[in-house]
Amino acid sequence: MLFNTLDFLVFFFIILCLISQFKFRKFQHLLIIFSSIFFLYYTDSYLVTLLIFTILLHFYVGKAIYNSQTVIRKKIFLLIGVIGSVGILGIFKYADFAILQINAFGMVIDLNSEIPLLNLALPIGISFYTFQSMSYIIDIYRGNLKPSKSLKEYAFFVAFFLPLVAGPILRASAFLPQLREKIQQQGTTQKLKLFVIENQNLKFGITLMSLGFFKKMFFADNIEPLVNNIFSNPIGMESFSIMIGAIAFGVQMYCDFSGYSDIAIGGAAILGFKIPLNFNKPFFATSPSDYWTRWHISLSTWVRDYLYYPLVFKNRKSNSLVFISLLISMIVMGIWHGASWNFLIWGGIHGVFLVCFTMLRKKFPTASSNKFFKSKLGKIFSILVTQYLIFLTFIVFWMRDLEHMIYAVKKYIFLDFALDKTIDIVNANEFPIFLLILFGILHYLSYRNGNLPERLSKLKIYHWIGVLFVIFLLVAMFYVGGNREFIYFQF
Repeated sequence: MLFNTLDFLVFFFIILCLISQFKFRKFQHLLIIFSSIFFLYYTDSYLVTLLIFTILLHFYVGKAIYNSQTVIRKKIFLLIGVIGSVGILGIFKYADFAILQINAFGMVIDLNSEIPLLNLALPIGISFYTFQSMSYIIDIYRGNLKPSKSLKEYAFFVAFFLPLVAGPILRASAFLPQLREKIQQQGTTQKLKLFVIENQNLKFGITLMSLGFFKKMFFADNIEPLVNNIFSNPIGMESFSIMIGAIAFGVQMYCDFSGYSDIAIGGAAILGFKIPLNFNKPFFATSPSDYWTRWHISLSTWVRDYLYYPLVFKNRKSNSLVFISLLISMIVMGIWHGASWNFLIWGGIHGVFLVCFTMLRKKFPTASSNKFFKSKLGKIFSILVTQYLIFLTFIVFWMRDLEHMIYAVKKYIFLDFALDKTIDIVNANEFPIFLLILFGILHYLSYRNGNLPERLSKLKIYHWIGVLFVIFLLVAMFYVGGNREFIYFQF
C-alpha cells in the first residue's frame, strides 16, 4: 500500500477513528499489529509471512540470548538469529545476482551448463525490518537491552506499519520505552501505552505528512522525467547535461525518500510516537563524514554501531584497520541497497571518500580550525566540494549499465564545456528545471530557519490551514498521474 494513494489515506483515517473511539490498550495495540500485517499483505501478498517469521524468530532468540548463562550459548543463539534473517534476505534479494555471477564465471572457463535463476519476488521492506530486528537481538547480546516481555509488544515494534516499508529503521532501546508506561502498584510494572491523540501532535503530524506528500508528489515525481531523459541513455550527452541529471536525481531521491520519512514520522507523531529524524539538510554537508550524519541517518548509524565500531574496537589506533573498516562498512551499505554492481561500486566510492577525508583530517588535524574554513567563504567552499563528490555518486547509484556509468562519470569529471544539447534539454524541461531552482531556494530557507515543520505547525489555525491548502493545491495541479512508487520500496 503506497503512502501516496487514496487507499492509504482511507486506511490511516480508519485507524485513527478506531483508536480515538475505543480507548482500550489491548484493542489499540492489536489493531495496530493486525493493521500493519494487512498493510504489508495488501501489497506483498503471501510474502508477509517473512515478516511474521522474522518477528517470531527474533522474539524467541532474544529471550534465549538473555536467559543464557554462558557467553558461548549467547553467541550460538545470536548466530541463529543473524543467520536466520540474513539467510532469508540473501535468498530473496541476492540469490539471482550470485547465480548470474557464477554463470558468467562459468562462461569464462567454458562450462556448458548454467544454474537456473530462482526469479523470486523481492519482499517489500525486507531490508528495513531485517536490520531493525537484528539490532534488537544484538543489543540484548551486548547487555544494552532487556527483551520484550510479550510477543505483542515486540510484534508492534517490528511490524509498525508507518516505518515498516522504507524506514526510518527503529531501535528497540528508543521505541519500546515509548510503547510502555510505568505504573506504581506495590512495585514497578510496565504496561503497554494507551494511545491518546493530542491536538498538538495532530497538528504537527499533519504538517509533516503534508510536507512529505509535497516533496514526493510535487517535486520528486515531476523531476523524474528530466532524470530519465538524461540518464536512460547518456551516451552522447554533454558534461553539463550529465551534471544537470546528477543534480536532478539527487534532488528527486532526496524528495522521494525524505518525503516517505516525513509521512512515516508525521503519522507516528499523531499516534504519540517519536521516530528519529532520517534526513537533516544533507545538501549542506561540509564533508563526506558530515554527509552521512545527515543522509539516511537511521541506516548510517546502524552500520556505524553494528558493523564499523565492532570492526575497529580492538585496535582503534591502527590507521589501516580504520580505513579497511570504513571501506567494508560502506560497501555493505551499498549492497544493502540492492543486488547490482552499481550499488557495490557506489558504496565503494563513498568508502574511498571517507578514507581520504579521514587521512586528510589525521594529517592536518588543525585544518578545521583554520580561519579560512571557519569563514563563510570557507564553509561555502567545503559545501561545494562535498556536494560535487556526492552528486557524482548519484550517477553511479542510478546507472546499472556499466558502459553508461563509465561514460557519464567521465563526462562529469572531465568537462567538455559544450552547451548545444544542454540548452535543448533545458528548453525541453523548463518545469523540472524550475522545480530544481525552487527546491534550492526552499531548502536554503529551511536550512536557515531551523525546524520548518514545527514552525508551520505553530502557526495560527487560519494561517496553518492556508499553508496546507496551498500545498495540496499545488500537489493537485501538478499531479503527474498514476501511483508512482517510492524509490526505496525496491530496497
